[in-house]
Amino acid sequence: MSTPRRIDPSSPDPSIPLRLVLAEDSVLLREGLVRLFAEAGFDTVAAYGDADGLLAEVERLRPDLAVLDVRMPPTFRDEGVRAAIELRRRLPGIGILLLSQYVEGTYVQELLASGEGGLGYLLKDRVASLDELQDAVARVSAGGTVLDPQVVRELLARRTNPLAALTPRERDVLGLMAEGRTNVGIAERLVIGVGAVEKNVTAIFSKLGLDDTGSDHRRVLAVLAFLQA
Repeated sequence: MSTPRRIDPSSPDPSIPLRLVLAEDSVLLREGLVRLFAEAGFDTVAAYGDADGLLAEVERLRPDLAVLDVRMPPTFRDEGVRAAIELRRRLPGIGILLLSQYVEGTYVQELLASGEGGLGYLLKDRVASLDELQDAVARVSAGGTVLDPQVVRELLARRTNPLAALTPRERDVLGLMAEGRTNVGIAERLVIGVGAVEKNVTAIFSKLGLDDTGSDHRRVLAVLAFLQA
């Protein structure tokens, strides 16, 4: 396997391997990725267990590309994607490669909307080979965009219809929410437990990208999305 080289013609020395920083909370996966990147010819200059550690040092390290998991401590929701947006603010030319088991559409759409390129989003369980990962890193560092087909499908579904990702049961629950029913009332209507309703409501909030900010009423926002669809 050939060693990847810098593709950016403005680089002072195109023979120097690409420099990466990595944020991944799983120790085993983090160390595994460092070894994989080394085998692919990349230089991982630092690896962190959370996004905060990476953000604290990235301006000093000045890497070519940051590889981030999407869900990391402390909430395991969207820390990696929000960190990617902050990285782009601080270092506009940095490449971003998101590796995750999940599709987090809300903030990824914000990243794509900038039109800057240099962005990748791959699902961990669909990366089939080291060559594929090497190719993705090289393309992103050169300013390209690399998106897993599943990510593309989900982003398109959310763009055309924010409710497309909901299951039939979640749609039923949201419809009853729109009627003003409480979780208890929804449970009685659907003849299911209140706990099941709560799980569906949580899933609805997640799929509609409604984070618990402490200021917005997510139930109202979800109903608005239902009425506007």
